[in-house]
Amino acid sequence: MTGSTGFFAQTEPLRFAGTESRDPFAFRWYDKDRVVLGKRMEDHLRFAVAYWHSFTWPGGDPFGGETFLRPWMHGDDELALARAKADVAFELFRILDVPFFAFHDRDIAPEGRSLKESNANVRAIADIFARKMETEKVRLLWGTANLFSNRRFMSGAATNPDPDVFAYSAAQVKNVMEVTHELGGQNYVLWGGREGYETLLNTDLKRELDQMGRFLNMVVEHKYKIGFKGTILIEPKPQEPTKHQYDFDVGTVYGLLCRAGLEKEVKLNLEANHATLAGHSFEHEIAMAAALGVFGSIDINKGDAQSGWDTDQFPTNVEDTALAMYEILKAGGFTTGGLNFDAKVRRQSIDPEDLVLAHAGAMDVCARALLMAAKMVEDGALKQAVEDRYAGWNSAEGKAMLHGERSLEDIAARVEAENLDPQPRSGRQERLENLFTSYF
Repeated sequence: MTGSTGFFAQTEPLRFAGTESRDPFAFRWYDKDRVVLGKRMEDHLRFAVAYWHSFTWPGGDPFGGETFLRPWMHGDDELALARAKADVAFELFRILDVPFFAFHDRDIAPEGRSLKESNANVRAIADIFARKMETEKVRLLWGTANLFSNRRFMSGAATNPDPDVFAYSAAQVKNVMEVTHELGGQNYVLWGGREGYETLLNTDLKRELDQMGRFLNMVVEHKYKIGFKGTILIEPKPQEPTKHQYDFDVGTVYGLLCRAGLEKEVKLNLEANHATLAGHSFEHEIAMAAALGVFGSIDINKGDAQSGWDTDQFPTNVEDTALAMYEILKAGGFTTGGLNFDAKVRRQSIDPEDLVLAHAGAMDVCARALLMAAKMVEDGALKQAVEDRYAGWNSAEGKAMLHGERSLEDIAARVEAENLDPQPRSGRQERLENLFTSYF
């Protein structure tokens, strides 16, 4: 199944040509076999193509309809169109030479007249994936269920006031989890697109949080029942589409997991644009997830500084990406996770080559950022600056206070006996920012 579909003019896999190259269909920085910090660049970055933006989004916006007019988007035989879409998808995976892809069930197959029919459609396309994957390099980074597009989910899925919607959602997730498992997926993602509320006038917060906790526990229980060895991930997102999202950011989701007793079972899939919408930097969310022990995977993209919504653009800022990559390396890198391009070409970028070039440019940005982050790790100056700042906690008294060996009375007595008068010390932020720019 390696023949050309005719959709892309470029049919050969992109090659690494070096930083002096100006060939748009070649990588300048992404050299997949280059060893960085003892690991191949491909194994560090673990790129994935997002099925939904690349093959399902028609290029519409709130003020205008589709602009892409892809050949698999219109016709009477929806399953035939889905098969054609799969052929084009795997051709793009091959051209980009990526190791992974990711999908929602509604991206890959049409919704039927019943859940039984919908699930059968998903399985029919999953069978095609399985056959293609026998001869192709690409593997499944993660699968997920779309519990937000259909009008039945307008009041949420797990948190819906109607228990029948809760049940329908559970049945849909069961199917996609099992398909993900059968395809060798390395993760299963829960994105609660409408798990939130608009007004407290019609909302029972405790009830909805209880529902969400039970739903998450059922997912974890089923993971073990079917023998799925991958990681269960939750993707935080604020505001959109629900005004008050229960999965607002890393800290909020961690609180939900603790409430449900799942903080040791579930990790997080973090998106750059979602961090921006939550009022955080992307590196903050990665560092926070790592500190809490729930770092899992990444949806790599960027937002627009002038737009207050989820624009899902391909990453082009090397500096911002390098800060994120540094935190990923500090966290130990990926295990089952990776860098999934949850990004879409702009609605005016209607040529097939635009889809190839958007991914290629973003892969180069991530590769260059990885090299910068590796320099930061190898140099060790930033790490040393942090260690120096907290060095006092390594003293005997610092350790005793932190480990619960001193009471409030003990500490107060020592402060008076030693006449402690601590003076503030500079955080040296500008010095460290200058140091960071030296790695460019």
